[in-house]
Amino acid sequence: MINIVLLLLSVLLIILLTVKWKVHPFLALLAAALFFALFSGMALDTIVNQVNDGFGRTLGNIGIVIVLGVIIGAFLEHSGGAYKLADVVLRIIGKKRVHEAMGIVGFIVSIPVFADSGFIILNPLNKSLTKAAGLSIVGTSTALFLGLLITHVLVPPTPGPIAAAGIIGADVGLVMMVGLVIGMLSLIIAIVYCKKIASRIYIDPNPEITDELIAEKMKQAPSAFKSFLPILIPILLIVGKSIMEFSLTEGLEPSGLVKFFSFIGSPIIALMIGMLFAFLLPKKWDKEMLATTGWVGKALADASNIILITGAGGIFGAILQNSGIADTLADSLSGAKLGIWLPFFLCAAIKTAQGSSTVALITTASIVAPLLVAMGFTTEMDKALVVAAIGAGALVVSHANDSGFWVMTQFSGIDVKTGYRVYTLGTLVVGTSAAVLVFIASLLF
Repeated sequence: MINIVLLLLSVLLIILLTVKWKVHPFLALLAAALFFALFSGMALDTIVNQVNDGFGRTLGNIGIVIVLGVIIGAFLEHSGGAYKLADVVLRIIGKKRVHEAMGIVGFIVSIPVFADSGFIILNPLNKSLTKAAGLSIVGTSTALFLGLLITHVLVPPTPGPIAAAGIIGADVGLVMMVGLVIGMLSLIIAIVYCKKIASRIYIDPNPEITDELIAEKMKQAPSAFKSFLPILIPILLIVGKSIMEFSLTEGLEPSGLVKFFSFIGSPIIALMIGMLFAFLLPKKWDKEMLATTGWVGKALADASNIILITGAGGIFGAILQNSGIADTLADSLSGAKLGIWLPFFLCAAIKTAQGSSTVALITTASIVAPLLVAMGFTTEMDKALVVAAIGAGALVVSHANDSGFWVMTQFSGIDVKTGYRVYTLGTLVVGTSAAVLVFIASLLF
């Protein structure tokens, strides 16, 4: 219980430091991580190892992806390509449907692509669409990330749900079907939430860009097709890699072609290829664009802030994981007779405590698997619904110990207080709604 109280105090400390005292989020996260580690009685040498481990592991997974995504975004913005995309998309969907568009795109993209990477790839399009429609970036960014998260935790072949299905012994195809149905209904709730609640807080997606400047950029903008390539090519490569690996027969040695597509479909290589397509966007090429004082230099300066904050979030998450708080919460809940709600509450507690949806999915599945027969979950549909309930729990709740929270807020220009008020609340609303839908399905099937 002490660790749970310390977790709540750590989150409160982050909010006070960033909102009330305007401390940089990197320092606030570092302070909260050290506060939790020291007062929970963690060994001093372990603290040092976890700080290094958490920072390095998080940035090893997403650091280069952030850098490449920021460079692509810079070329899309400065060349006018992002605004050309926005103009075309808005003509098709209408200015009143940006939230729907971003939620649906995120929902589709995150089936093969990790949520953080998907957001970074789609962020330039989201910002330009939001600016052109005169909307708040808070609502559209939240819609995009919630769309990404829903399939990230519910639909294979994303690693979390497919691992949970394997541990539970559920049929992957059935898990995919159940996840898609629950996910689509949850997406409707997410979009309504973003349009009615999240969009009430107005933050300009590009406050430094005026309508006159956009009009000027549009005159020099590349074609819509050319502008789509830096976003579309990485997504197609990553999707292709997932499809190939998912369809590969177990135990069969992958061919040279499969290995090649696995290589170019990895997020880092796919985004590098996307970056090369982004370099083709300017109508007039200038080598200064790649200089430290040019588009790339300014983009990397922006990326450094995001990277530091994301890395610090990784430190906080690593400290919490090492503390055993997830095991404490799991032990306290596993004996409760909650039916289909047990996997949800168990996963939600673990996710909230340590930040990683994938870790929460796998940990919960490992705890629940031996209890299935005793809980009365014996049919294939029962097992698929249990995996969906675990996935719903992995949505609840995203906050300071989740790298996605910092990617979403920092790339969107949203302050920490607003992130908690809108995005964190959104994950609670959508995750709980998904659990209710699973519960209803369990009564019907």
